[in-house]
Amino acid sequence: MHSMHGKFIWYELMTSDTAGAAKFYGEVAGWTAKDSGMPDMNYTILSIAGSEMGVAGMLPLTDEVKARGIPSNWTGYVAVDNVDRVADHFVSDGGKVVHGPIDIHGVGRFAVLADPQGAVLAVMTPIIPAGGVPPEPAPDTPGTFGWRELMARNGTEAFDFYSGIFGWQKDTAVDMGPMGVYQLFRKDDQVIGGMMTKPAEVPLPCWGYYVNVDAIDTAVARVTKAGGTVIQEPMEVPGPAWIIQAIDPQGAYFALVAPKR
Repeated sequence: MHSMHGKFIWYELMTSDTAGAAKFYGEVAGWTAKDSGMPDMNYTILSIAGSEMGVAGMLPLTDEVKARGIPSNWTGYVAVDNVDRVADHFVSDGGKVVHGPIDIHGVGRFAVLADPQGAVLAVMTPIIPAGGVPPEPAPDTPGTFGWRELMARNGTEAFDFYSGIFGWQKDTAVDMGPMGVYQLFRKDDQVIGGMMTKPAEVPLPCWGYYVNVDAIDTAVARVTKAGGTVIQEPMEVPGPAWIIQAIDPQGAYFALVAPKR
């Protein structure tokens, strides 16, 4: 487990319309949707087309979540050695426990946490199957998640917090001019995301997740045709790569990344 600590291992969409979201992401990312078979739980596994490999889960917004005014949203899961210890660390540093820690039979123990600046993500100690962890596809495989991004109230303090818990290390610091520094971070030898102090137009600290696609312009066309809204037009970023940011028809923020236009 030690080698997995600090690694993003799962992504989850909580949405107001699971059927509509499954159709949308099927058209945009090529995912197929299948019921998880978990008893007494409406949970859908989203997989890469033509593969049994799940890349994300989906569940409906609960009445409790709706009552709190929380919209449809994506959450990333980070593997940790001990969920309860990490939850205590979040709280002792000024964050809070949103949900859990709780066990999922046959899957692992997880908690949903808010960092000291208010950004939410989940942590999990997964149950490793007897055969070990299955091999992963190449990092840029279409339909997988290729990047994770934190818009923090204070990027420097956020990195110090997460590196202390997950062992993330600094990589390249990209000078964004008036927007400040975009700090790339890595887990061991793989660069997995970036974080920065959020621009004023971003209302709250939050995590965002980028799905790999073949080419960004054709992906934009799929997003708009399927009823989504592009809020950041194609932009070239170091890599080189092209990205967009968008809102799905149910109101969840997501992003796409591609090696070409």
